[in-house]
Amino acid sequence: MKKRMNHFVEAAYLGEHSSVFLFVSILFMMGVIFGAVIVNSMSFEQKEDLFYYLSQFFSQIANGETAASGELFVQSLLHNSKFIALMWVLGISIIGLPVILILLFIKGMVVGFTVGFLVSQMGWKGFVFAFVSILPQNVIIIPVFIVMAAVSIVFSLKMVGRQFTKKFSQPILPIFGRYFLLLAGAIVLLALASGIEAYLSPGFMKAVAGK
Repeated sequence: MKKRMNHFVEAAYLGEHSSVFLFVSILFMMGVIFGAVIVNSMSFEQKEDLFYYLSQFFSQIANGETAASGELFVQSLLHNSKFIALMWVLGISIIGLPVILILLFIKGMVVGFTVGFLVSQMGWKGFVFAFVSILPQNVIIIPVFIVMAAVSIVFSLKMVGRQFTKKFSQPILPIFGRYFLLLAGAIVLLALASGIEAYLSPGFMKAVAGK
């Protein structure tokens, strides 16, 4: 019964704030598109310089010279957790709403630029490399970022409402508790994504880079 009630509450929450979730999803996709467009605006020399470093990276992967899986796991988890934690804190800060949107847009832009550059420079092989190196972990990371951004925005708006309308009908502590649990759950999912990035993706990349 309690489990059904939780599902009902979650569905009601998503329905109530569906416009926010839709907005941040569109914003992320706009970042992806913008990142891909930046690739086309780069000069030939800039592309050549980047491709040189990319080629060096491919050589390291093919020769098994990349960092240890444990080190990659820690680096990935710390990087993504810092990003998520910053969004979480900005949601509490009331005035952090625009920064949350900027961070999400930048995340989309990085993904779009990375995929766009690989495809533009390597064609079909670049697409395959992007598929095996970026997609597996980002199947988890991207939804986590979008949900965290949306919930942080909703929390920030509620905080603003409490400050300006002075409505204290709903206690803030339970809301904050759920908000904290969201952060904890997000970090757990990011740990899973980091495990994929550190222990599975390198093998896929080595197989592609060695062809």
